[in-house]
Amino acid sequence: MSPRIDALQYANWSEKIFRQMREGGVDAVHVTITYHENFRETVLNIEAWNRWFERFPGLIFQGFGAEDIDLAQRTGRTAIYFGAQNPSCIEDDIGLVEVLHRLGLRFMQLTYNNQSLLASGCYEAEDTGLTRMGREVVAEMNRVGMVIDMSHSGERSTLDAIARSTRPIAITHANPASWHPALRNKSDRVLRALAESGGMLGFSVYPHHLRGGSACTLDAFCTMIARTADLMGIERLGIGTDLCQDQPDSVVDWMRAGRWTKARDYGEGSADNPGFPPMPDWFQGNHDFGQIASGLRALGMAPGEVAAVMGGNWARFLAEAFRPARTLQREAAQ
Repeated sequence: MSPRIDALQYANWSEKIFRQMREGGVDAVHVTITYHENFRETVLNIEAWNRWFERFPGLIFQGFGAEDIDLAQRTGRTAIYFGAQNPSCIEDDIGLVEVLHRLGLRFMQLTYNNQSLLASGCYEAEDTGLTRMGREVVAEMNRVGMVIDMSHSGERSTLDAIARSTRPIAITHANPASWHPALRNKSDRVLRALAESGGMLGFSVYPHHLRGGSACTLDAFCTMIARTADLMGIERLGIGTDLCQDQPDSVVDWMRAGRWTKARDYGEGSADNPGFPPMPDWFQGNHDFGQIASGLRALGMAPGEVAAVMGGNWARFLAEAFRPARTLQREAAQ
């Protein structure tokens, strides 16, 4: 049976949410452990996850390799893969890429909205592409087997990363800008380049990235997926909900403003309502993950294609992406 995989969540973690993952049949989730945290603060977040793994071993466990997706399916649990939405966790030290990889970090965005030491974010007026350090970090991430994620990056930076990386990259949580022109949604140019390079796109359910916002219908969302398949190919598509389930509105301040500004930065939200927007009625949490599959089937998508979008494509991609370069080189020499 093909797995169900969500390529990005930042929920307010609890036993309730872990149980809802099982209700929704979610076999693997990429979870955010860094927004603006430095290295030490990121390690503290890993410590918190270690306690959850200890408390709820029948529901969740830490994933390190793609084979853990199969383990999750066999044991009826959810594999949790760590990711960073900002390279702040490596500070200005490229050696921390490997250190964090050994602690389980498997995804890292090169930017979160703003300019970073590595690349330009999608909120910057000018996108100067990958920096000198960015090019070095891309090579190091390729070496250790960490997925380069450009979900919050500007267009030139994203195209640079696609061209520079020796492995396919991912945009784990975004939608086509041609469908809804949010700052973080991606142009057809980027999506074509991503597909041609073997990369993956995870479709976001976050209302600011949906046409019609919270009122977006399941049919409209699934029709968008089907049309993107025409552009990119069905094998390049997955789900990355960007679910922030049960988070208090105050968390938006940390996500948007961090420590870099004294002002409030509400991004694509309204300054009059800076909190989280209501989720669409068809996706209120992890227990609703199967609704997307139902919507795709209702459009007439073939069962194999539905299974691929719901997780099969991510499983195939991660099986290669998580393997360190030395393993690939050893296999090529045999």
